[in-house]
Amino acid sequence: MTLTKQSEPAILLGIVAACLLYSAVDPVADRFTWFLETVPVMIGIGLLTWTRRRFPLTRLLYQLLALHALILIIGGHYTYAEVPLFNWLRDSFDLSRNHYDRIGHLAQGFIPAILAREILLRRSPLQRDGWLLLAVTSICLSFSAFYEMIEWWTALLSEEAAEAFLGTQGDAWDTQWDMFLALIGALSAQLLLSRTHDNQLSDLPVK
Repeated sequence: MTLTKQSEPAILLGIVAACLLYSAVDPVADRFTWFLETVPVMIGIGLLTWTRRRFPLTRLLYQLLALHALILIIGGHYTYAEVPLFNWLRDSFDLSRNHYDRIGHLAQGFIPAILAREILLRRSPLQRDGWLLLAVTSICLSFSAFYEMIEWWTALLSEEAAEAFLGTQGDAWDTQWDMFLALIGALSAQLLLSRTHDNQLSDLPVK
């Protein structure tokens, strides 16, 4: 392995941690909403640090997880309905809403798909066939559905943070859109990245 491959996870971790800390400075909504949106990043940092030596991941997956973390961090700082660039796009193109949360839910399928694929290929009897595609897609949809329930439970427990955390922006079909985009993301990741992912998996040391 080259120095770049060895150091890249640590560099990505440093970038994500710095952005996470910066996002906590005067978030647009409130500190509790910021925490709700970014706690998956905190959990992910802990898990990846703990498993780095025993179960190193592919470079592709580390890069995707860092990207997903940044998407969550931006959403946590501004709230998903108030990300400035997407407010500008909404106003400039006369869109019905700020679509940053659509990006977030597309990523919620796209990136966990590669994570699920990697774990299944390395820790289960599944092979690279249709059953793997079905299993990965089902896992991503299950995760998306569970996240929607978390949003529902949070709304029930905390009326103050409910609107900012849910980010429905008045869309009665927001939950269905979120899960549909997660489905599209999960299928797209597997169709677009499987070959690259397989090549990187073959480079990992066998344990």
